[in-house]
Amino acid sequence: MNHSAYSILLRPVLTEKSTAETERSNTYRFEVATKANRIEISKAVEHVFNVEVETVRTMVRIGKVRRRGRHVYQTSDRKIAVVQLKEGQKIDLI
Repeated sequence: MNHSAYSILLRPVLTEKSTAETERSNTYRFEVATKANRIEISKAVEHVFNVEVETVRTMVRIGKVRRRGRHVYQTSDRKIAVVQLKEGQKIDLI
């Protein structure tokens, strides 16, 4: 792994949808570095949380154009990883 595990995993995504998905199918969502690939994400989750990862799916959310008065700016792009753990594994995020 050429990056630190903590520089790959930025923060967990804790929403109603992700919480329901965790209870239903043992998957967790993390915001990750945009340059990280699935293998690096899998190894980082295994290293940080000491669990076994089954699959990793990723999606890129393109930043939106926003306005505040007459000023226009664009929010940054985000990469979200959906990590499914093996049966019997669990991560305590809260």
